[in-house]
Amino acid sequence: MPVDLCHIQSKVYLLFSVAKFQIMPLYRQMGIIPPKRHIVFRQPNGKLYHEELFGTEGFSGMSSLVYHLHPPTQVKERGEAYSVRPKIAIEDNLQARSYLGFDLPAKDDYLESRTVLFLNADMTIGIAAPRKSMEDYFYKNADADELIFIHRGSGTLRTMYGSIGFGYGDYLVIPRGTVYQMRFDSDDNRLQITESYSPVETPARYRNEYGQFLEHSPFCERDFRLPQNLETHDETGDFLLKIKKRGLIYPYVYHTHPFDVVGWDGCSYPYAMSIFNFEPITGRIHMPPPIHQHFQGKNFVICSFVPRLYDYHPQAIPAPYHHSNIDSDEILYYVDGDFMSRNDIQQGQFTLHPGGLPHGPHPGAIERSIGKKETNELAVMIDPFNPVMITEDALRLEIGDYYHSWIKANGQGVGAKVPA
Repeated sequence: MPVDLCHIQSKVYLLFSVAKFQIMPLYRQMGIIPPKRHIVFRQPNGKLYHEELFGTEGFSGMSSLVYHLHPPTQVKERGEAYSVRPKIAIEDNLQARSYLGFDLPAKDDYLESRTVLFLNADMTIGIAAPRKSMEDYFYKNADADELIFIHRGSGTLRTMYGSIGFGYGDYLVIPRGTVYQMRFDSDDNRLQITESYSPVETPARYRNEYGQFLEHSPFCERDFRLPQNLETHDETGDFLLKIKKRGLIYPYVYHTHPFDVVGWDGCSYPYAMSIFNFEPITGRIHMPPPIHQHFQGKNFVICSFVPRLYDYHPQAIPAPYHHSNIDSDEILYYVDGDFMSRNDIQQGQFTLHPGGLPHGPHPGAIERSIGKKETNELAVMIDPFNPVMITEDALRLEIGDYYHSWIKANGQGVGAKVPA
């Protein structure tokens, strides 16, 4: 049963560091911890608590010190690994493409429902439609930070750091190596999942030299939702942990419950942030996509397009100008509302505009935008700076003639899928 730690207050401090910009400038402390690191810290029964350093960049990056009731190393059994590596259909792409993400069939199991559509050496980009919660196992991604966007559904992310409630429009940032469970409130869940082989960070230009968010940042410390309700499970038995490493799932059975933590402190832990708390930056004339940036990693950025007022110059054209993708692919995931630069877009749809080709608004979009005062669009944009490969699973969701949509009035003819 969970140990009652409700009387213990958690604390949040600003971490001031000039050495290196990192994920977020929030130091977090929960539960009970000793006054110094790496010293004797005993349980009421006289046994030592077991200290674990948890970091994602060796001993130089963000880290937390975690205190367990039991050693986190007690493996009882190791099962046979099995592959979840995506099968590549297209290695080299120079064609504008689109995919109907909501056509992905739902599956009961969370891991089985996760489907990679695009990938390169820096990241994977995919979706999931799980119907059931993770009740009988825990999961750890040992390779990648995970950025999970909640398009449909609600529930609770459970970790050894505490729990985070989530719902429509939330981003969940889960550092690699974090053991977690997803608990869903219903069977109707749609997720967009990005795996990053580097830490997922907030943009450095939003922060000062001490790591604090600046006044012009589209979000600030108040918008982060940190773990709450630390549960301490003093339980032994058979606890199944599925660990993902290099595209394989390794089933491990541990002797003690993964959430046996009595306290922790540091700067590495999962957090949530709602896309609805991203405050858009606007101007008299059309502003370029970097104003929408929300996250970054090695060789990619992620932007949030949210409802906003349009440009207010009397002759402004709110629709984006045509631009050449030379340095990056552009992947847009459409969430809700009418995306003003596209025709015939559905919820859950992806567009892929590859580096090397110019792209811009669909026919009629520029004229439609003139004189408009606001947009209610909601979308997530991922720009990988290295070209992505396309998986066989993506082909099953593809709209076949999307690349013709700029010469067909109102997108006529767009909608036929490529045969799997």
